[in-house]
Amino acid sequence: MTEPTTFLTDLTARQLLDGYARGDFSPVDAVRAALDRVEAVEPLVNAFVRVDAEEALAGAAASAERWRRGETRGPLDGVPVTVKDVLLQAGGPTLRGSRTVRRDGPWDEDAPPVARMRAAGAVFLGKTTTPEFGWKGVTDSPLSGVTRNPHDPSRTAGGSSGGSAAAVALGAGALSLGTDGGGSIRIPASFCGVFGMKPTYGRVPVYPSSPFGTLSHTGPMTRDAADAALLLDVISGDDWRDWSHLGPARPVGAAYQEGVKGMRVAYSPSLGGQVAVQPDVAALVRAAVERLAAMGAYVEEADPDVTDPVDAFHTLWFSGAARLVQRLGPEQRELLDPGLREVAERGARYSALEYLAAVDARTALGRRMGRFHSTYDVLVTPTLPLTAFDAGVEAPGGSRRWTSWTPFTYPFNLTQQPAASVPVGVDGEGLPVGLQLVAARHRDEAVLRAAHALYACGAAGAPQP
Repeated sequence: MTEPTTFLTDLTARQLLDGYARGDFSPVDAVRAALDRVEAVEPLVNAFVRVDAEEALAGAAASAERWRRGETRGPLDGVPVTVKDVLLQAGGPTLRGSRTVRRDGPWDEDAPPVARMRAAGAVFLGKTTTPEFGWKGVTDSPLSGVTRNPHDPSRTAGGSSGGSAAAVALGAGALSLGTDGGGSIRIPASFCGVFGMKPTYGRVPVYPSSPFGTLSHTGPMTRDAADAALLLDVISGDDWRDWSHLGPARPVGAAYQEGVKGMRVAYSPSLGGQVAVQPDVAALVRAAVERLAAMGAYVEEADPDVTDPVDAFHTLWFSGAARLVQRLGPEQRELLDPGLREVAERGARYSALEYLAAVDARTALGRRMGRFHSTYDVLVTPTLPLTAFDAGVEAPGGSRRWTSWTPFTYPFNLTQQPAASVPVGVDGEGLPVGLQLVAARHRDEAVLRAAHALYACGAAGAPQP
């Protein structure tokens, strides 16, 4: 018989909740199993900056008592979760991967989505690793070192939500909150073989505001699309601290289960030949697209008009980095990741006119994608053109910046569209491959419908690390 500590860490949040309801096991059992898993894998992957075992067990005991009385607090009651360490979580410091952040508090406020998870009964295991201030597409920082891929610790977990992706892949918490300013949820989800979604900008309120402005989204990282739908409904809505939020959001509810029959799907294998994609990645993504067609979706190869917007993205991203470090004195700047210091110095040289030209380019891209989605419900691409490369470097093969290998992700931060990465198997080296789904702004349910359909037919998923 399988030991409970192994079994429970393999369950999704929905499966845990069903088990609590039946009395098969309790939140204490699930949280203890998750903490045991953290202890076992943390030396190998380095996914956590802080583990709050005592607090987690106390929260689990309180949840177990609520389940015993039939008075559950909310839809996540007793589910073990983690939070990327750029989001405020009351009770401990949020260090953002930086030696420039002071540990002394008070740390007494939750970010809006963290507060929603707490109110829904989630049990917090700890904070997960991030590169310094979430600035790049891999997870290493001067503060916490290198986070490694759970499928091969010599490879990167991706970033900037690499700790969250590794934790979910390893069963160290069923749900995690990540952030995504250029792919930071989707990149590590693809590399680690989990589901990760960037909702429409403003659906999940943000506080404090990201230094990278309206490029950065907060969203779920989970074992599957059903769990992401569950978490998205918890964390969506309005919060007075975020002036840019969209207000009350239509719940996803059960809409993610409606299937893809009749859905109009555009499949772009390489953004019109702009991107060289590894053969294993291309083959696995194409096979998954064929499964969508077999389930009744209208699939057509079609490329959106996405002439590589990297210059506009760099102007906005590097300007955000410059603003981020502007408050730091010379001694503090010497503590920064050298790559962050370099892009911040570049960002400080942009003029206001260059910044506004980047905004114009962003606006034009948003219009083109709006026109594209008047024909197609969902766009499918590879999440990334490659699988995980060596840990500890920003880019493979001598490339300078992380945007050189993420051409499918950052354009859709410029346009603020919902986008997700779905695992669709592994390459010849056993490394996960991700498929990206993108929909029009405010059509988050379309992304989840297509993703859930892939899970339901067996086309989505990756082997356990």
